[in-house]
Amino acid sequence: MATPWDTWSKTFFVALKGQLRKFNMSQSLSKLYVHLIFHIKDSLVPINKEDKKDLYAYIGSIVKDNGSIPIIINGTIDHVHILCVMSKNIALAKLIEEIKRHSSRWIKTKGMHYQQFAWQGGYAGFSVSQSLHDKTKHYIENQEEHHKKLTFKEELILFLKEYEIEYDERYLWTD
Repeated sequence: MATPWDTWSKTFFVALKGQLRKFNMSQSLSKLYVHLIFHIKDSLVPINKEDKKDLYAYIGSIVKDNGSIPIIINGTIDHVHILCVMSKNIALAKLIEEIKRHSSRWIKTKGMHYQQFAWQGGYAGFSVSQSLHDKTKHYIENQEEHHKKLTFKEELILFLKEYEIEYDERYLWTD
């Protein structure tokens, strides 16, 4: 049975020329840019440079399979950045879980080097405004250059501070 709140939550009233008119919102619409970052579990099993392009393409296909739109995927030998438009039909944690699970299985088929490959359990996810889309895309495109000056740990802490996310460094780097 529908409650009054169910009706109100799907209805908007607009006053035009002194009249109250009712408009129903019949669609769910969103455009949520998210910047995702996650790291490999064991630094002894880095992502080989020659496998990065294929890995990123595969991750892009996972993002698409989950109803989201990949914009750019890039990283270094030990972590990945993804900028995507997130589907309104999936939770962030579920999207990350799907990306990690499938990409980890896939990369293990690429040779003995990856037999012990795994992603760390955690991740970072940040909202990106439309006005910062291009800046974020450019940042992700230039990961190799950024990491000539800054470690992954320094990079992540800068993002956490910029987004005012509280963290306990004792647990940030353990898995």
